[in-house]
Amino acid sequence: MSQNDLAAPSSASEGTVTIALAGALGRMGQALAKTLDGRVDAVVVARFDRPGAVGEGLVERDAALAAAQVAIDFTIPEASVALAEAAALLSEKGNGGPALVIGSTGFSDDQNARIVAAATRVAIVKSGNYSLGVNMLMGLVRQAAAALPAADWDVEVHEAHHKRKIDAPSGTALMLGQAAADGRGVGLGQVADRGRDGMTGPRKAGTIGFSVVRGGGIIGEHSVIFAGEEEVLTLSHSATDRGLFARGAVAAALWVKGRPPGLYDMQDVLGFEN
Repeated sequence: MSQNDLAAPSSASEGTVTIALAGALGRMGQALAKTLDGRVDAVVVARFDRPGAVGEGLVERDAALAAAQVAIDFTIPEASVALAEAAALLSEKGNGGPALVIGSTGFSDDQNARIVAAATRVAIVKSGNYSLGVNMLMGLVRQAAAALPAADWDVEVHEAHHKRKIDAPSGTALMLGQAAADGRGVGLGQVADRGRDGMTGPRKAGTIGFSVVRGGGIIGEHSVIFAGEEEVLTLSHSATDRGLFARGAVAAALWVKGRPPGLYDMQDVLGFEN
């Protein structure tokens, strides 16, 4: 694919959502390409990766954004922020900047603020996890946390991922922790316990703990443990195929096309917010 071929009329039929894939050489980029192959409702019209990356059919980021209606991005926070700002700039100039689906995790507060600012000019779906099962789990965790008194039930979020994952806790673990905090009506930052080592003393009532495993090729394991003195409730989710995240991201891309500027998440896509 050359840059002259981008968004050619023959690349997509009327009504088909045109997609640009960020991080096309990465594991999720390849999973997305496989998921989109042969679909009639969405088609890849551009692929790009980090600047200077070499690969068949790769184009520059800005050319890819100009060619597509939606860009799907599972890369790293710095690249995702730059992508959002580039798409917002295109929209601001009246060039129809694409909507975005962002699945990167590990954003700093400043990076999140920049995503929020970009979302005033372009529609962005941003989620730490695109799994239907995980988003159902979030709702269950919120309900359990609301029903079980914090003084009597300790909450621990446990997650395990492959050894190549660079952020911890995972974005999904933080989402689950936030769901528990929302259920209890408290701010996660006020009650999160993200590290224990040495003589830590007894656990403080009401805290939401996080524990992390990194190793091998684990795709994704998440559990939320509600531990009482006499019983333990565990709500969990296991991912067995990276394709499930790709399918969720494609569903988000189909949903976000044509939406007004704003910051959305997978709960919006699935209709769970209401």
